Amino acid sequence: MTRTSASVDAPGADTWEGLVTTALLGTDRRTPPGTAPGPDAPAALLDAAAVETVRRRAGLRPARAAERPQPAPEDTRPALPAAAARRLAMLLADRPGPSGGGRRGTAPDLTELLPQWLATANARNFAPPPQALPALLDAARGRTDLRPAALEFAGPRALWLARLNPDWRFALRATPGGGAALPHLEDDERMQQLWQEGLFAERVALLSALRSREPAAARALLATTWATERAEDRLMFLDSLRAGLGPDDEPFLEQALADRSRNVRATAAELLSALPGSALAARMAARAEACVAIDHMQSARPGGTGVEDRGPGGTTGTTGTTPTIAVEAPHECDAGMERDGVVAKAPAGRGERSWWLGQLVEAAPLGTWSRRLGGRTPREIVALPVADDWQGELHAAWCRAAVRQRDAEWSRALLGEPSAPEAGGPGAVSLAERAKLLGTLGAAERAEWVAGFIAAHGLSEAFQLLGVCAVPWAAPLGRAVVDALNIARDAGSYPWSFSGVMGLAERCLDPSEASRLNALLAVPDEPENASPGAGGYWAEAFQRLVTTLRLRAAMAEELGAA
Repeated sequence: MTRTSASVDAPGADTWEGLVTTALLGTDRRTPPGTAPGPDAPAALLDAAAVETVRRRAGLRPARAAERPQPAPEDTRPALPAAAARRLAMLLADRPGPSGGGRRGTAPDLTELLPQWLATANARNFAPPPQALPALLDAARGRTDLRPAALEFAGPRALWLARLNPDWRFALRATPGGGAALPHLEDDERMQQLWQEGLFAERVALLSALRSREPAAARALLATTWATERAEDRLMFLDSLRAGLGPDDEPFLEQALADRSRNVRATAAELLSALPGSALAARMAARAEACVAIDHMQSARPGGTGVEDRGPGGTTGTTGTTPTIAVEAPHECDAGMERDGVVAKAPAGRGERSWWLGQLVEAAPLGTWSRRLGGRTPREIVALPVADDWQGELHAAWCRAAVRQRDAEWSRALLGEPSAPEAGGPGAVSLAERAKLLGTLGAAERAEWVAGFIAAHGLSEAFQLLGVCAVPWAAPLGRAVVDALNIARDAGSYPWSFSGVMGLAERCLDPSEASRLNALLAVPDEPENASPGAGGYWAEAFQRLVTTLRLRAAMAEELGAA
């Protein structure tokens, strides 16, 4: 029988899929096998679907048994102490409860202590109890912030389990190379084979591992296939050169400035600008110097006396002028600037000239400015007035340069004194920028600066700054936070506006501070203008803080890290 196009049977290789396709297309275009087009076709389709449903539910045909999985690999690390193992089970069993409208009670938040527990266990190089691995992987599946520490602690058996349970496949994706063992870096033949034939994640892992050991060899390996890599892969590979970045990388990065991908060019320019002796840094310095100079403006002082000025070479003398930084932003973004990483198109709401200026100053070595501006120190440069409302743009670019070049002296100058009347400092224009500048300082200096800031300005703006301080907080910083919380309590307001800082204190205060908090556990006498019941809420908050600190002390002792 000759079939027309309207009566073509559904494919028989997979009957169910054929019926689904017929239902989607409609029986006027396709009919079930053995059914002619017409008004009876829809009912025939439903009958066929019912029969197929019963057949599918009846069971599966016997199949060849799958191969038994290989045994899990051995974990040679020392076993977790029994008390610590019980604590881990408790932390993994805890689940965050529903929000209580700002009132959390006195019980510690165990879910927030798990990252710290994992960090300590990893530092002690303990292996987890095998029975804890499923719960640990489930916890890491639900919280991406836990994954690096959880997978490090779980060890090789986590990858073994992840290959058996699709719910835990994230562990394979989160592990460089998908959990595959990398060849020894001395095995040149296998290393070349993996680089030429491996999956992208395996190649990234290989390049990163080689870069940490032999930066020049990693760069040479990347150069062998650079021209044939996809743009997105070139970007990821180039980013791996941040580790161990040095002057020997300059020729390769200069070559990447001519890449056909704008993102690759921008990354190469950023890396070169972090090398103060690079040719790109010199070109950017020359462009930036042409835009920024000292202008000696006439000043009138009472009594006709002059003002003190620092001349060339850093000498000072009394003159009749006030040194001011004058700015003449670029009038165009030429091809050379674009090749060196300057983005020509300004974001919405930004002027083109200020956008170009910021990129030039950000990429110029900070050592440029002492030579250009009369031998002044960074602190003296930042203190100079800037003409024509360019100060915000100029100082913001210097902030970015200090962070990129990890220059502590410039960061100190831009941060200013923590007790300065303006909490923003002379150069930092936002809390986020202050936090980045603090990140270039040592841990002790960072904590001391933030402690001084809190003492002068309180906690209302300190949350982001506290987040960049090393844990546990140094004693001066811990005391400053506790004192500020005590002052807030005495003011009679509710503690909920300080819940973020209180949560940080629970995780970051040194557990030895618990004894200092005993005096704050009682409900204080409330002043007349206090919010009703605020004292009780504060007492609860401090009780939770003390309980958490004591729990952290017990955790450290159980792990042998007290």
